[in-house]
Amino acid sequence: MIEEQLQFMTRWICHPKDEAGCVICIQEIQVKGLPEVISNQFSLYDFTAKKFKVDLENHALGKVQGKGILKKQLIGWEFREPDIGFEGFEFYERQSDDSYLMRADYATSGEYRTLIQGKIWLKE
Repeated sequence: MIEEQLQFMTRWICHPKDEAGCVICIQEIQVKGLPEVISNQFSLYDFTAKKFKVDLENHALGKVQGKGILKKQLIGWEFREPDIGFEGFEFYERQSDDSYLMRADYATSGEYRTLIQGKIWLKE
């Protein structure tokens, strides 16, 4: 397996919950040195106090469905789609300064695995 580190920037655009209780979030990812922007659409819905459902849609995967969790200072989700050889998780933990520490781990049935660790904050 080839290991390399890539620098990237990400931008989230989250819309308010609609009448059906669905939150749509667009995630744009710009990897340093690559001209194209990767775009993911997350649809979060069927919220309860501790969980929700999430759909991820993008050009490479199509649409996959997952499960989300909610805790006092944490939001996260996971996907398991054995039919297409895709699985992974992502979580965001709120910090005292209102930033979020995040971690993600995604893998495909091939040799590809993506590990992400970082910090995000609101840009004013």
